[in-house]
Amino acid sequence: MIELKNASQFKRMRKAGKIVADTLALMREVARPGITTLELDRKAEEYIRAQGAIPAFKGYNGFPATLCTSVNEQVVHGIPSLRSLESGDIISIDCGAVIDGYFGDAAVTLPIGDVDENLLKLLKVTEESLMFGIAQAKVGNRLYDISHAVQKHVEDNGFSVVRDYVGHGIGRAMHEDPQIPNFGKPGRGPRLEVGMALAIEPMVNMGTYEVLTLKDHWTVVTKDKKPSSHFEHTVAITENGLEILTRS
Repeated sequence: MIELKNASQFKRMRKAGKIVADTLALMREVARPGITTLELDRKAEEYIRAQGAIPAFKGYNGFPATLCTSVNEQVVHGIPSLRSLESGDIISIDCGAVIDGYFGDAAVTLPIGDVDENLLKLLKVTEESLMFGIAQAKVGNRLYDISHAVQKHVEDNGFSVVRDYVGHGIGRAMHEDPQIPNFGKPGRGPRLEVGMALAIEPMVNMGTYEVLTLKDHWTVVTKDKKPSSHFEHTVAITENGLEILTRS
C-alpha cells in the first residue's frame, strides 16, 4: 500500500532531505585522490549526527556503515574500507538520514581527479536520466512514465539500466511502496497523486545491465566489470507541485 503524506509529514521529510543533501555536498568537497572510503564514511557520520539525525543505513539489515561507497565497476552497496581513491576513479556515494521519524535518501557519482571522457559522459547521462524521470513525477501520470523516461535517455546514449535494483517509496521507513523500476513501458503502474514521496534512483552501466553480488553479501558489481553510475533524489508530490527534497 502506498502511504500518502500530508504537509506536516513533508515538513519533516524536508529536514531529513536537507541533511542528506548537505552531507553529499560535503562529500563533493572532500572526495579527492588519496582519501579512503572509510574516511569519507567517518566524515559523513560525524556530520549527520551533528545535525541531530541518525545515519539511516548503519545497521540496516546489518549494513556496517553510514554510506554506500561504490567505486568504478561497483554498482551499489559498496562497504567503506581502507581503499584509497585514485585519480581516474568514479565513486557512487549513497547516503540516508532519519530525523523526527522520517527518512531522506540520495546518491551522487563523483569523478576523482582526471577522469576519462567516456566516464564523464556516463555520469552526465545518469544524472540527466534522473532529472528526466523526476520530470514525469506529477499528478495524473503513471509510475512507469518515470521508468520509461529514465530508460529511454540511458539507452539512447548507448548505456544500460540495471534491472535488479530499483527506486522506492520513502517516508517513515526508508523503503516503502511503490517500487520504482528504471525501465518499463509508459502508461502503466499506479496513478501518481499528491502525497506521494519517492526515491528515484537510476543505476546505469557502461556495458551490460547484468550484475553480481560479491562474497561480502553487499557489494553489487557489473557482470562485465565495466563502470557503473548511480544518482538519486527523494522527491515529494505536493499540492504546490513537485519538490526535490534532497537538492542542496
